[in-house]
Amino acid sequence: MDEPRLTVLHVDTERGWRGGERQVLWLAAGMRERGHRPIVVARHADELARRAADRGLEVITTTPHGELDLSAAFALRRAIVSNQAHVVHAHTAHAAAQAAFAQLGTAAKVVMARRVDFPLRRNIITRLKYGRADAVIAVSKAAAEVAAHRGVHRDRIYIVPDGVDLTRRVKRADRLTLRSLGVGDETPLVVQVAALVRQKDPLTFIRAIGKARERIPELRALMVGDGSLRAEAQDEVRRLRLDRVVALTGFRRDADELLAAATVATLTSAEEGMGSVLLDAMAFGIPIAATSAGGIPEVVTHGETGLLSPPRDPNALAEHIVRLLSDRGLAASLSARARDR
Repeated sequence: MDEPRLTVLHVDTERGWRGGERQVLWLAAGMRERGHRPIVVARHADELARRAADRGLEVITTTPHGELDLSAAFALRRAIVSNQAHVVHAHTAHAAAQAAFAQLGTAAKVVMARRVDFPLRRNIITRLKYGRADAVIAVSKAAAEVAAHRGVHRDRIYIVPDGVDLTRRVKRADRLTLRSLGVGDETPLVVQVAALVRQKDPLTFIRAIGKARERIPELRALMVGDGSLRAEAQDEVRRLRLDRVVALTGFRRDADELLAAATVATLTSAEEGMGSVLLDAMAFGIPIAATSAGGIPEVVTHGETGLLSPPRDPNALAEHIVRLLSDRGLAASLSARARDR
């Protein structure tokens, strides 16, 4: 029997472009290939809205002012009704609150994505969002356990890990691009692609690079991404006198190409639902040194497909970076097994 054709509103209210937004884009594109009708609901003029439109996907723009913005919820409800949507898939916390209000009085089902492993807030809005969800999709067991621990019924939680497109052909950043970032032709390069926010713990990355450079002086590092901790991260770079070692690149459209140019990829999360950027590193054949936060051990197996250290431990992370840069046989074997996984 053929699948029923579903109309699904994929709602993402985040600003900027991160792993979650890329997963929304890939999911919507994949649903269209299966014959469904995905509609991306994203912030006006934001990266997700632009990229979805570039792919020829239907896009509805929104400008919510917080999760209790009733005007945004009413606009979403109009979209549900006018498009006869079967499902509203809320990909962010604020989107989930709007979906909970917007779905009232309609036949649409509400699906919530749970991409993080930090605890749910204990308030009426959280109870409303999760109470009205017909299903909660967690990206890892770690994310699922947090939701279940705070009262979400386990029979409504489904674990669906993030994916990565292995058919992509991503070229490493060219020599001119790397030189513009202070990276020479044969320079050992550590790259972290992550938002500069608390849960990603960029300061541990900077401190680990400082420690690793004591043993590998020619080492260079790129922090690809932006966020609320950019100024704090820049201050730490200056404090440790790493101005010519660590480059904070900000948001880059060529993040994949920069990651593909890495000698080692890292992810220093203190909290993490899954860490989909690690899938990119695995696909590109880049050896991984990451923390063991949240769902990361469900992606990377220590000693088999990468090296994991405790969160907030720059010394341990530095040791793993040095090990991968010094033992290229180990790095190659880990990368090969990671690609297979």
